[in-house]
Amino acid sequence: MRASIYRNFLFRLHPTTTAKASKITNHTRNIMSESDQSTGFSTPRLVTKKVLAKLQHEGEGAVVRRSIGRSELKFLDPFLMLDDFSVSPPAGFPDHPHRGFETVTYMLQGGITHQDFAGHKGTIHTGDVQWMTAGRGIIHSEMPAGEGEQKGLQLWINLSSQDKMIEPGYQELLSDDIKTAEKDGVEVRIIAGKSMGVQSPVYTRTPTMYLDFTLKPRAQMNQSIPESWNGFVYIIEGEGVFGKPTSSPVTAYHVLVLGPGDGLSVWNRSSKPLRFVLIAGQPINEPVVQYGPFVMNTQAEIDQTIEDYHYSKNGFEMAKYWRSQ
Repeated sequence: MRASIYRNFLFRLHPTTTAKASKITNHTRNIMSESDQSTGFSTPRLVTKKVLAKLQHEGEGAVVRRSIGRSELKFLDPFLMLDDFSVSPPAGFPDHPHRGFETVTYMLQGGITHQDFAGHKGTIHTGDVQWMTAGRGIIHSEMPAGEGEQKGLQLWINLSSQDKMIEPGYQELLSDDIKTAEKDGVEVRIIAGKSMGVQSPVYTRTPTMYLDFTLKPRAQMNQSIPESWNGFVYIIEGEGVFGKPTSSPVTAYHVLVLGPGDGLSVWNRSSKPLRFVLIAGQPINEPVVQYGPFVMNTQAEIDQTIEDYHYSKNGFEMAKYWRSQ
């Protein structure tokens, strides 16, 4: 598909949406049973919403399970979207633009090759992370790096109004460079934030925690989360009990929105490993206006972004000449 046709398709695919950022309400703050005391938190975070990530088509021939960013959960400040993607050649995500937010790509299997109009090119493989700040504008492609199925998670994190027009940038972590910790049958990969006393070196412009947990059968974990932050869990495989020990087990491909509190407790009562990511971030509390791959604060800013992209200016100067190879 030619780039111009793809761009038009992209804008038809993503209508303009508007949302007002809001913090999770406090109505669950005092909901505690006696059994909750075993969590070790003064106010354990409970699950307030459960959303099954459903399959849909994106890019050219790619399939994603989208949880945040669909009708059931359009936005969880500061998080705009979470896709659990699967792509095999020749499918992929050809040349497309972004402005006003960050993307975090975490490979679970295989590899993705990325290249952009500023000359940056590279491949991330299983366990690697690319943290891309789109800022004032970037055009890039994300295509499978090998034969067979390539799988991963892509998270979109909003930027505050003061950061939306900064210069684009990248932080890339190889799997071996991601810090890990392990205790009592619980292993964690610390992509961003802190767990078990271990701090990630990743700088998060919007303060963010991104932890990949694996619990062996019968293991339990407790993870502190800043009280003012919004947080959620996405289950990659297995099933677990989240929030309080009397909750019903939840299976793979669900997002669990967490209520207010100072930490999360999880139990794996099954005979198989449980793997999930725990992601939390500081709310920005600003209006959000989204038009597909552009996320700003007002409709006027979106209109200006579309004009900038169309006329290759204000951050999109290379759009007129660049095509991925």
